[in-house]
Amino acid sequence: MMRAVVCAYGEIGAAGLETLLELGVDVALVVTHEDAPGERIWFRSVRDLARAARVHTIAPRDVNAPEPLAIVADTAPGFLFSFYFRQMMKRPLLALAKRGALNLHGSLLPRYRGRAPVNWVLIAGETETGLTLHYMDEKPDHGDVVAQRAVAIDRDDSALSLTRKLAVAARELLRDAIPKLAAGTAPRIAQDHARASYFRGRRPEDGAIDWSAPAERVRNLVRAVTDPWPGAFTSLRSRRLLVWWAETAPPGAPRRPGEIFFAADGAPCVAAGDGALALARVGWAGEPAEDARSWARREAIRAGERCADARAMKLPS
Repeated sequence: MMRAVVCAYGEIGAAGLETLLELGVDVALVVTHEDAPGERIWFRSVRDLARAARVHTIAPRDVNAPEPLAIVADTAPGFLFSFYFRQMMKRPLLALAKRGALNLHGSLLPRYRGRAPVNWVLIAGETETGLTLHYMDEKPDHGDVVAQRAVAIDRDDSALSLTRKLAVAARELLRDAIPKLAAGTAPRIAQDHARASYFRGRRPEDGAIDWSAPAERVRNLVRAVTDPWPGAFTSLRSRRLLVWWAETAPPGAPRRPGEIFFAADGAPCVAAGDGALALARVGWAGEPAEDARSWARREAIRAGERCADARAMKLPS
């Protein structure tokens, strides 16, 4: 029987742990994270899944520290799996897995190495992403590939809907790859490092809208960071306005980027560097999201008002 330690967090982490348990893997230990203060927890708890399966669980501040290393070593794992675990693992930890330490990454490597690939592929307007199961070394998302599974990105996918698609794909990938790993027949395919791209983690302030950008690019930002992520935002009347959903629209007459006008159906629109964005759901910071038409009527938004570049202003949160 395959004996493994599973390091996991988030919805894909939960899907990965569930799948290993369903496949009969002897999960000797689960390593997870404490939920971050202030983070909206919309995904299932890896800790709860492990407890329901009566698997010992720890949540160390540093998985590479001596105490968690000793706990992992005591389990004598054949494999170590990382499913959306948020800490980098160093060589002493990786070496404890006698048959290999593998990570499940949310892109088709070697593209989109690093953090937050689900957000970055949407921001870039990609039409396809996927998952890669690969051996770990001390460089991020760098090791040999065992398996990949492509996932189509629809135009109306948000980070949430795409994450859910990836969770389904994770199950499919693992159901195929785990028996091969157990039997010693899984491939090891070197990545083409010349084709690699790397992206850092995203921060809430990265949601600031640049209205001089093309409308399609702004729309991609909106869907990449919409609820339950912190949201894309702009400044209007010296207040932070969050744009939770929008669609591209023709600009009509020539307008300055950020200028507000109204479509024939009453939808409030904002001119961009190329085209415009028709606002669908918005909300002032700290207030609930609502239909953009209702918001515009209640706030008496006027054509010709202009959304400012929020990155250049200190705005109330």
